[in-house]
Amino acid sequence: MDLSVQEIAADVFRIAHYAPQLDFTFNQYLVRDEAPLLYHTGFRKMFGETSSAVRRIIDPARIRWIGYSHFEPDECGALNQWLALALDAVVISGAVGAGVVLDDYIGGVARVLQDDEALVTGAKRFRLLSTPHLPHGWDATLLFEEVGATLFCSDLFLHAGNPPARVESDIVGPARDQLIRFAAGPFAHATPWTTRTAAAMDRLRRLEPRTLALMHGSAFGGNGGKMLEGLTDVMRDLASKDML
Repeated sequence: MDLSVQEIAADVFRIAHYAPQLDFTFNQYLVRDEAPLLYHTGFRKMFGETSSAVRRIIDPARIRWIGYSHFEPDECGALNQWLALALDAVVISGAVGAGVVLDDYIGGVARVLQDDEALVTGAKRFRLLSTPHLPHGWDATLLFEEVGATLFCSDLFLHAGNPPARVESDIVGPARDQLIRFAAGPFAHATPWTTRTAAAMDRLRRLEPRTLALMHGSAFGGNGGKMLEGLTDVMRDLASKDML
């Protein structure tokens, strides 16, 4: 995989692995602070590359907090390798994620954050958002950094290719195209539209994020609320056509 590292917001670094055979990027985010935070660990097999990329910015052993959205290998596959390297690191999770899979997986106890609970890492202040089945899974959560207004939004807005690290142009259209491609293949119905989805998306919109840190594709800088509103409309439309 090709690897690149770029600062997409103040002290927020996108570590992007591009897999040409899939035409897809897998992004991890390092937040540099008194107590550095890593969001997404990447695949277990990518740990060496990811830890080397982190070393360009900080000593990887300094990482204090590790978070992710939902239990999948690209989100947390290298979690145990990171815990073996960063001995003071603690995994943050929602209650469902910790109780159902995480504590058993790491052989320890995660730091459970309740919905809307804050975590201060120094100059940064994070808030955990419980978002069941958004983007995937009962255990799904997202993370919002309030000082810089950065929303770590996992698989929302996912799009293919090897795009720039950060864009200020539309990301709704590329996300719609990818959801349509998924609808025709084995990943159809990966993001369910439920009676609670619109309200959950509206909650994200009202945060007024200025940066959207995507798991797959370019990070976005600008009016994140407008992008979230547009994605909600796309998801609602595709769900009405049984394409979500």
